[in-house]
Amino acid sequence: MSEAERDAAVGRAGASAGVRAFWEQAGTLGLALLIAVGIRAFAFEPFRIPSGSMFPTLLIGDHLFVNKFVYGIKIPFGEARLPGIRAPERGDIAVFTVARDGSETIPADRRPELPREEFVKRIIGLPGDLIAFRDGEVFVNGERVEAMDSGEAFEDDYGRRLEIREVALGERRFRILDDPGIGFSPEGERVVEDGRYFMLGDNRDHSKDSRDWGTVRLAEIKGPAFVLYWSWDFNGRWIELLNPTTWWRAELRWERFGASLN
Repeated sequence: MSEAERDAAVGRAGASAGVRAFWEQAGTLGLALLIAVGIRAFAFEPFRIPSGSMFPTLLIGDHLFVNKFVYGIKIPFGEARLPGIRAPERGDIAVFTVARDGSETIPADRRPELPREEFVKRIIGLPGDLIAFRDGEVFVNGERVEAMDSGEAFEDDYGRRLEIREVALGERRFRILDDPGIGFSPEGERVVEDGRYFMLGDNRDHSKDSRDWGTVRLAEIKGPAFVLYWSWDFNGRWIELLNPTTWWRAELRWERFGASLN
């Protein structure tokens, strides 16, 4: 074999090794991507808090994971679910889907043809519960949901001073907000339909929830929020993150990283 032929053979071998290395790397990347997509679809899904309806529990710019195992993983392209660890409970912070028609929110199963959006609220009523609102307070099956004044205040993103109250709901303890300038509404009572759940925001006077647009089926509930993995005071578009100054302006809330929910 001549020197030219040997060089050509070495070149072909090198090219072949390069192709093999490329496909090995592509295969590894593809597998990693498949695992990531599978985890998001069937196990843990990220969710970003875009509004103040869950103040003071969740802040704008909080990022959390939803645990899809707890209520049972929803089988794709249908409404059936695999067996879960437990059923939704009063006091759970849950992420779910609703339908949107412009500014109007509608339970997703009522208008399946409309675009979907994800919400996060706290479950207050279970199927069959009698939920009542009287004199600015919430009653579940005739029992008042105790809300005690904490003596603390919270300032929202509009500069409003809201009073923090400590709530006891069964074994759950959490904080809600009360706007002294707004009367908690509505008055009256309603029974939660079978297979549905009544959702309420912790920022009671500044939350659009089941009081306004109705209850949510289990089929639309993705799962309970269980941990914060990121938090900062940024609520812009992701394209803005390409600007380095955005990272300097957005303050990281280190104390919230890893905070447990529910």
